[in-house]
Amino acid sequence: MSGCPGRAKTGEDEENAVTDRSPTPRHESRRASRARDLAEHLTRAIHERRLGPGMKLSEDEVGEIFGVSRTIVRAALQQLAHDNLVAIEPHRGAFVAQPTVREAREVFEARALVEPRTARSAALRATPQDIGLLSHHIAQEHAALAAGRSGQALRLSGQFHIEIARIADQAIIAGFIAQLISRSSLVIALYWRRPQAMCESHAHHALMRAMEDRDGDRAEEVMKGHLLDLLSLLDLHEPVPVPLTLREALTGE
Repeated sequence: MSGCPGRAKTGEDEENAVTDRSPTPRHESRRASRARDLAEHLTRAIHERRLGPGMKLSEDEVGEIFGVSRTIVRAALQQLAHDNLVAIEPHRGAFVAQPTVREAREVFEARALVEPRTARSAALRATPQDIGLLSHHIAQEHAALAAGRSGQALRLSGQFHIEIARIADQAIIAGFIAQLISRSSLVIALYWRRPQAMCESHAHHALMRAMEDRDGDRAEEVMKGHLLDLLSLLDLHEPVPVPLTLREALTGE
């Protein structure tokens, strides 16, 4: 990213803040790029459960942490709001979205409707290169779990599902699945019974093997069972608040 956590603002940052108020096309492009970078960093923090549901995202504090102007922060937060990861409340500011029990059920029910058929399509299209990428992805996921980085493992698990949609060559559905995966990360942060477990069952290995065998029926059934297992591990009661400050969540300080 162009701004690093904890870095003091420089003269360049101040200049950018000025150009934010009356940008030229070049500065506008640069500002948009910085907003995308910031949105990506915040999204990753949410997926890794460093930013918990309900946490307030102060424009001033985020801007100070990353050395960018409020205009850039605001644009990044708007992008996250579009992705349903952030709720922007009039006169109160932006907060990490906090899905209700009903929304949590709907997210996983939607995944159970869409992803099994996508897994079937992926199994019929997967190349040896695709299988190799999935195998490498699973290894990274298990390494993160073994190291106790459950948030990173959760993000990698979600990306595994998005990768299957990519292999299926279903661009529109892949976009929809990506949104559901993002919302799933919030649901898991609030309602998961055993955050250390993630997808450490062998479901991802079983999916990869079905795709390697080009067995669409088996891939569909494995995905269906996998998503039902995930839903069964949700404790759909009152969520436990995450006691991190914004700076701690974004910088580890």
